[in-house]
Amino acid sequence: MHLHILGICGTFMGGIAAIASRAGHTVTGCDANVYPPMSTQLAALGLTLVEGFDAAQLGGVAAAADVFVVGNVVSRGNPLIEAILERGLRYTSGPQWLAEHVLREKWVLAVAGTHGKTTTSSMLAFVLDRAGLDPGFLIGGVPADFEVSARLTDSPFFVIEADEYDTAFFDKRSKFVHYRPRTAILNNLEFDHADIFDDLRAIETQFHHLVRTIPRNGRIVVNGGDDALARVLARGAWSEIERFAETLARAEPPPMWELADDGTLFHAGAGVGRIECALPGRHNRLNALAALAAARHAGVPVAESLRALAAFRGVRRRMELRGRVDGIVVYDDFAHHPTAIAATLEGLRQREPAGRILAVLEPRSNTMKLGTMKAALPASLAAADRVYCYAANLGWDVAAALVPLGDRAHVTDDFGRLVDSVVAAARPGDRIVVMSNGGFGGVHGRLLEALAARAR
Repeated sequence: MHLHILGICGTFMGGIAAIASRAGHTVTGCDANVYPPMSTQLAALGLTLVEGFDAAQLGGVAAAADVFVVGNVVSRGNPLIEAILERGLRYTSGPQWLAEHVLREKWVLAVAGTHGKTTTSSMLAFVLDRAGLDPGFLIGGVPADFEVSARLTDSPFFVIEADEYDTAFFDKRSKFVHYRPRTAILNNLEFDHADIFDDLRAIETQFHHLVRTIPRNGRIVVNGGDDALARVLARGAWSEIERFAETLARAEPPPMWELADDGTLFHAGAGVGRIECALPGRHNRLNALAALAAARHAGVPVAESLRALAAFRGVRRRMELRGRVDGIVVYDDFAHHPTAIAATLEGLRQREPAGRILAVLEPRSNTMKLGTMKAALPASLAAADRVYCYAANLGWDVAAALVPLGDRAHVTDDFGRLVDSVVAAARPGDRIVVMSNGGFGGVHGRLLEALAARAR
């Protein structure tokens, strides 16, 4: 089968491309705004890529395509999709194709939640792999231990990052309703994706649709301290439920799994070990706990999971070390929601209490661009000593929103000035944390080059 993938450079659609290619299909695709790590992953697969969405592709690289797999980046009015519709050509969504051609005969372990999906999915896949289960996976990032975001194996186990974003222009259900998991992690739930959902209740409904697809002999590993998830399950649940929480959460009903501040893990009230994780922050220890509990459902003993988690090396763009120059460290992080921003900065402060933190933020997600979360931004950045915000192409006043930070906040819509300001302020011992869910103009490299030039 020849698949032509529209939006192939998105992390999810690029994963579909890798899996389809591994399964023996011919894969081509098109996209715009290509940047690593997905661009390099696709290049390594040797796939033919077309820049843009010109309808002329139908007479060229996509002329022999059997099906067009449409990413949710593509909307009506796109020249290529309009031509596909006019000609009556066969098309489907990425989640639907994956469900029909890959997941149907697999034990699917799905990781859902507003935050931590990529890290938790990566941890779970790594634990299963270390246990010899050789899982397939499709993750919204590139785990350092695998160097690819997706793979297909002969194993019955498949780990997938279960995104609540909508499926395609013709299917407005959340992606995860297609996956039919046997094991599901529900990590947390907050309002996000303001371009799609009107309020938190609307997202809770989609999560309940996911819960409705889990079989009676399946298992839901759920954050017992999250009120929104409690409301989701109160609407009905037909599967086994294992709750996890921090020991001070006082969740009701009491959780099966509890995590102490020092990382000590309790199962049914008994201590079973200690979670050692290289990633900073209690949020990452909870991610590890969720992965461990899900792996146990697949047959991996707790002790074996704990050993694997201690060796887990992280995920690209999740507090990824990009370089050190003159005693200054530059990290790259995907945080783009106030809760994730706060967790990232607080986790770094706890792990490395000495030295200043310089936060460099690009409010790039659709929710951020709408200004929906602007009131929560100052508090989320409280752990930073200085904040540099790139405010280009935003329809709201970032400087006004960050007034509570006083002279710690610096806002500009000039990319060069942003880089210059950060470099001028940085001094040995500082940690620069770049936070964006996009390429951010390659700012990490620009900062490192400028810092190196200054040091010379």
